[in-house]
Amino acid sequence: MSEKPLEGKVAIVTGSGRGMGRSIVKAYAEAGAKVTVTARTVEAVEAVAAEIKASGGQALAIPCDITNFDAVKAMVDQTVEIFGGLDLVFMNAGGCLENNSIEEADPQVWRDTVEVNLNSAFYTAQAVIPHLKARGEGKILTMGSGTGHRGHSRIAAYCAAKAGLWHFTRMLAEELISYNITVNEMIPGIVHTNLAEGEKPERKLLDSLGGEYEYRKLPEDVVPLALHMATAPKYGPTAQSYSLTRRWL
Repeated sequence: MSEKPLEGKVAIVTGSGRGMGRSIVKAYAEAGAKVTVTARTVEAVEAVAAEIKASGGQALAIPCDITNFDAVKAMVDQTVEIFGGLDLVFMNAGGCLENNSIEEADPQVWRDTVEVNLNSAFYTAQAVIPHLKARGEGKILTMGSGTGHRGHSRIAAYCAAKAGLWHFTRMLAEELISYNITVNEMIPGIVHTNLAEGEKPERKLLDSLGGEYEYRKLPEDVVPLALHMATAPKYGPTAQSYSLTRRWL
């Protein structure tokens, strides 16, 4: 593989101000892509973009609330206007907003969880599809979760939203296959993203999944798979789910 396998490509990674998104967008820039760093926090996206530029890469910092379609469309249009097109989109932004039973869950938090994990993917897809079609090919990647395939108690909203995202990924792939646009899901497993105060990030086994052990990874551990998915042939796999977990989904 070339040292710069994404040379000449333009990529957007949502939720790339920190965590896995930050690691992925930096890796895409190092692989030669012009990248848009986008998340809600201005300081975070500007800091990541500055790191990329300091390393010789090309990056835009565009703050964006992915639950606002107009904001998403404006972010995508600005990327295309400045970089001249779009080739790759990683829908990384999302999150679990509540740990509660269905009986006791807050209805507004349920709606917010579905909005940020599922509806945002619809908004992003609508905004990017015309630009990918204009290229004659492209890739859309979604950040899924094992809980979207098998479920987990007390986080029903997140599980339901991620299950919807998986089916959305498959349906979108069906719609776009004739345009040489592939759509695939990554399932990262348990990854350090929001650290407790004073917690040291380290790879270690956790017994937190009903007696089944899973490694908690660092954000950079998802990078090799993210690069593999981004550099697959244009006639490569689509409607597939790629997992870094240590158990069957």
